[in-house]
Amino acid sequence: MGGESMTRTAPQGGGTGTAPAGGRLGQRLSGLAVALGLVLFLGGFAWGALVYRPYTVPTSSMTPTIDAGDRVLAQRVDGGEVRRGDVVVFEDKTWVTNAKVVKRVVAVGGDTVSCCTDGKLTVNGKQIDEPYLPEGSLAEIKNFGTVTVPEGRLFLLGDERQGSLDSTAHLTDAVKGTVARTAVSARVDAVVWPWKGMLKRPTGFETLGALSQPGPLRTIELLVAAGAVLVLGGGAYGPIAGRLHRSRTRTARPEAAGAR
Repeated sequence: MGGESMTRTAPQGGGTGTAPAGGRLGQRLSGLAVALGLVLFLGGFAWGALVYRPYTVPTSSMTPTIDAGDRVLAQRVDGGEVRRGDVVVFEDKTWVTNAKVVKRVVAVGGDTVSCCTDGKLTVNGKQIDEPYLPEGSLAEIKNFGTVTVPEGRLFLLGDERQGSLDSTAHLTDAVKGTVARTAVSARVDAVVWPWKGMLKRPTGFETLGALSQPGPLRTIELLVAAGAVLVLGGGAYGPIAGRLHRSRTRTARPEAAGAR
């Protein structure tokens, strides 16, 4: 003790068996990222399950928008939300017994729809541009004269007009081939298998009134993707940080030995 000085040396990295402050903070942030990622990832899937229904379209009546065998996601909607140009899923026993049908709404209650003028569908006296029809096809393939759609009902056609059993196949019915809004259960937002993405907006109907707004599918996709990135990134932090720490420790020990 007399006159003898004692010098404390800082422990070498890893010598105490405890993580440095920076490492502990990183671990906390990593855990937070994983937890938040799981919330976003699972929340996105749960939201999608509540809002959307998957359907497999069995026929080619909506080609090329939807081909036979395509898997689509359709947003659950009330029939009152349907607008011109929407591709909808409905069930009408006068059309098909106990089966869902997918067609495009071209006219709503109170509209007068006819075919054709210069090869184009006409609604309320306006010619409708329909870029979703098969290339080179003409709307006049379905030349059905003029129909006034009763209130609360919809007039529907397939995009493949030549082979589609749509409203024009039921014109002799008392309701002139129309379908009640209440028969609609969903509106198709996207073709997901094989992947074709979101349906293009039917801009040809804009002059007749507002179009439907797309559903929240893109937002759900972003939530799921962001959640996956956070989970993977947060989960990868631990192994990467541990490997870097061990590498620094091995580098520091030879240097310390040489200093003696």
